[in-house]
Amino acid sequence: MASPTGSDRLLRGAIRHTAGTTAALLLCSVASAACSLAVPALAGRTLDLLLRHQLGAGTWLLWTAVLLAAEVLLETCAVLLTQLTNARATAWIRLRALGGLLGTAPHRAAPHSGGDVAARLCVNATDSGTAPAALATSVSSVLVPIGALVALALIHPWTAAVFVAGLPLLLLLLRAYATQSSDSVGHYQRAQGAVAARLAEALGGARTIAAADTARFEEERVLAPLADMTRHGTRMWLVHGRAVARSGVLLPLLTTAVVAVAGVALAAGELSVGGLLAASRYAALAAGIGGIAAPLGTLVRARSAAGRISELADLAPLSYGSAVLPPNTPGDLDLRGVRVTRDGFPLIADVTLTIRGGSTVAVVGRSGAGKSTLAAVAGRLTDPDAGSVRLDGVDLAELSRSELRGATAHAFARPVFDAGATPTIGAALAAGTGPARSPATPTTIRDAATAACADTFVQLLPLGYETPVDDAPLSGGEAQRLGLARAFIGLGRLMILDDATSSLDTATERQVETALATPSRACTRLIVAHRVSTAARADLVVWMEAGRVRRSGPHSLLWEDPEYRAVFTAEARPADAARWSTGPDAPPETADSCALPSSAVPGTGADA
Repeated sequence: MASPTGSDRLLRGAIRHTAGTTAALLLCSVASAACSLAVPALAGRTLDLLLRHQLGAGTWLLWTAVLLAAEVLLETCAVLLTQLTNARATAWIRLRALGGLLGTAPHRAAPHSGGDVAARLCVNATDSGTAPAALATSVSSVLVPIGALVALALIHPWTAAVFVAGLPLLLLLLRAYATQSSDSVGHYQRAQGAVAARLAEALGGARTIAAADTARFEEERVLAPLADMTRHGTRMWLVHGRAVARSGVLLPLLTTAVVAVAGVALAAGELSVGGLLAASRYAALAAGIGGIAAPLGTLVRARSAAGRISELADLAPLSYGSAVLPPNTPGDLDLRGVRVTRDGFPLIADVTLTIRGGSTVAVVGRSGAGKSTLAAVAGRLTDPDAGSVRLDGVDLAELSRSELRGATAHAFARPVFDAGATPTIGAALAAGTGPARSPATPTTIRDAATAACADTFVQLLPLGYETPVDDAPLSGGEAQRLGLARAFIGLGRLMILDDATSSLDTATERQVETALATPSRACTRLIVAHRVSTAARADLVVWMEAGRVRRSGPHSLLWEDPEYRAVFTAEARPADAARWSTGPDAPPETADSCALPSSAVPGTGADA
């Protein structure tokens, strides 16, 4: 759980961001409080003048009406400013959390599941965003009772003394409420996040759950934290209810005692009828100190929620330098003594490689061998714990953000497409250029899609490249082709394909590789591969095992090792082994491998 320092720092930032609206809210609240405090005195004075039939009663009555109207207007403004402040603070907190989540290395964000992140950004960010307005409101919530108590002392000292006698009990009540409420709110929010995380996981695996007929089991798993939510939620409301009930008994007793003392003073001639009216009203306002429980409860929930949000906002970011790559260099990639450790477990260790610019390198190995970690380090999606990675002689950590992302392009097994509020296929592909390059043109987008064998099926969509991503029924292979097209648009000196062709048929994969090898797309290519055909066509194969480079060299040479051949046992067919072992010959291509989208064939597509 995040430290209180993290949550407090986040809330202080939200208050600074909303300083203008918070100050206006505070001003309105204080002005409204001043009106509230002035009205009883004016009303009492007006009543005394009316009872004595003295001149000026109408003027005092008019001023009373003006202050009442001003109080109503100021309270209305305060409500509007509260909503505006809450909205601005919540938006800022969400952006901070998103910035931390997207700016860190993927492995640091990985422990936070999609459902948990959604709960934090939606529910917890909203709760924490109420802090600035609640802080401003709490000032007026304290000023009114204090001002009313001072007014009681001025009207008649004994009325104030009676009220002060009951204050210790009231303060103890507020202290207990704050302490107990904070604990129950924190537990409730964590249980709420657990339910959201499990629900997101279940939705993501809906087809698997249906196929395995485990819906009942998943339902029980998702709803398991509800017991904790019920227990802590019940406790939270019981704490609130007890505080309201106790204050509901204590405060009327204090008010009655003040009015009784004022009545005795009236009978003794020490107080006028107007003074009694003012005293009774000030007693009610002084009793409003119990109203601090509402903004206090809001602040308690906001601080607890900010603790969960700060865990995202305070994720360590990837730092960047200011260096640029030398011009007209081929894209030489050099890894020296690279080691990556997670939770004490080495993912890759002592990896040293030199890759010539313009070459194609296949990284192969069994699951868990460290292939994807090596790819992530090579493109600086994460930093090594030891060693260095250099591109054309420059350490990746020293490059500026725009220089690094402009020089590298990535494609993954499960690409995600998003390019604004309503992303289209074309906009999602154009996002591959990033801010470091000039925007992609429609011609550039289509050329890249053609190279990735994606143009044909995109043209068959209702609106072509203007089809919203959410309306495009993409199969796994079609999504990978679009991911490759996006990488082609963002092509720099180094392209990293992390299992990015696993869903493509062999013929389509060969055509994509042919497009990559054209002079216009010359770059260094690092391909995480599972197919023997991909390894066979590479200039160099890096064989990973247990996080280390076991061997590297041409595929034909490595193929002589039976343990290397065993890496591909599940895929390779005996008839193909001899052909793939002797060179980059690929299986024959089919004429329509890029022509017919799977979404146009019954039984295929996104749900196949």
